[in-house]
Amino acid sequence: MAPHASKDRRWVEIGFVVLEPDERPDHLPTDTKSVPYYVRVKGFLEGPAQLGDVVTVETLLGRKVEGELLRVDPPHGHDFGLPIQELIEAGCEARSLLESLEEQG
Repeated sequence: MAPHASKDRRWVEIGFVVLEPDERPDHLPTDTKSVPYYVRVKGFLEGPAQLGDVVTVETLLGRKVEGELLRVDPPHGHDFGLPIQELIEAGCEARSLLESLEEQG
């Protein structure tokens, strides 16, 4: 069963090594194979902890995962990149065209 948010549980990010370099498959490029396979997971912290502690979190899917506490209330780290002038102009043109069609219809 998926967890539900609670004021008592903090949303955090943990990290842990899944595979050490010597455990990684041989077919990987050398620069990839030479570093650990490291995973970051977000979930609800179970119990009190400080940054750097090994903790357990419950993910949104209800899985229990253990790792090093990296961040509390981690921000979303994605965006849509830099604006592209041609797309901005195309959007303005499309809006203008739609407005003119609405006026006609």
